Amino acid sequence: MKFVLAPDSFKESMSAKEVCIAMEKGIKKVFKYAECVHVPMADGGEGTISSLVDATGGKIYTKEVVAPLGNKVVAKFGILGDKKTGIIEMAEASGLHLVHREKRNPLITTTYGTGELIKEVLDKGVENIIIGLGGSATNDGGAGMLQALGAKLLDNKGNEIIFGGGSLGLLAKVDLINFDKRILNVAIEVACDVKNPLTGIEGASNVFGPQKGATKDMVEILDSNLKNFAQVVKNQFKIEIDKVEGAGAAGGLGATLAGFCNAKLSKGIDIVMKYSNLEEKLKGSNYVFTGEGSVDSQTKFGKTPVGVSMLAKKYNIPVIVLAGKVGTEIEELYKLGITAIIGILPGVVTLEEALLNGKINIEKTTENISRILKIK
Repeated sequence: MKFVLAPDSFKESMSAKEVCIAMEKGIKKVFKYAECVHVPMADGGEGTISSLVDATGGKIYTKEVVAPLGNKVVAKFGILGDKKTGIIEMAEASGLHLVHREKRNPLITTTYGTGELIKEVLDKGVENIIIGLGGSATNDGGAGMLQALGAKLLDNKGNEIIFGGGSLGLLAKVDLINFDKRILNVAIEVACDVKNPLTGIEGASNVFGPQKGATKDMVEILDSNLKNFAQVVKNQFKIEIDKVEGAGAAGGLGATLAGFCNAKLSKGIDIVMKYSNLEEKLKGSNYVFTGEGSVDSQTKFGKTPVGVSMLAKKYNIPVIVLAGKVGTEIEELYKLGITAIIGILPGVVTLEEALLNGKINIEKTTENISRILKIK
């Protein structure tokens, strides 16, 4: 028997690697000699660094960088097992969780720290960079990232503008004389699961700004400033960054990565499956176990269980999904290659108990599933 274990993390309870270990313990209680292949997964958001580093035998590093409000924070990044691929989660340096709720203000938050992480990865001599977007505190269109990479953002008097989306209305010129050209010699893949443009009613400021502390007035300013940013870039470089699919991701960071770094924006789960070599590991397996903390109607939009199941479907391999919470309207998921969706909770418990006992609940549930499979 061969089992491929390809779960996402169960947020605040277990990393994807820990879920794999718990799953194997349950399986081995029934199928003592089963082969269990661990492929920790993620969908491009939180946990992507750990999952891909664990899946490829890579290494995690840390660096002190500029946080969204200009203070310092220690952020992590990874180098995959091939030693040619770096991985960054922009939230490590520029995430909303780094800013206290009462201080959230996307007029002044910056992606400078994300740019510093990119430079650090380039210093490792990589050929590829994966950047996970999501969870940002910023709305600066990736301007801070450009500044960290050596670009100068100048007003009409030739002075550098300050950090934050609130100053982009003053932008008149982007000076790339000292821009780190190494960025153009690596392949950049951006894990981006939204399709929003940079500006307008569906753009970064209107859709995501309020989540980052923007008032209605702030949203209008930020959207206007991003339009100015896009216009300056178009006039100066003949690059259209406004309507790129996914340009509005992470407060507009998607636009700048695509426009200045030749980045390719893709679904996070597709990137993770590629670099973890999941498809090759699936071949010859009898069952696939996957899962995450919550499975519901939103799971079909690029989440790990569906990404895994659609790949396994190519090889007619049954896929069993474990979840801490099983929501409503999940019937559609069965059409996407999922065989069964099973909750792991033993009964009515508090959230604290559910998070605390995640590993044992995964192990027991996986054991019970294995006992059913053995009957077959």
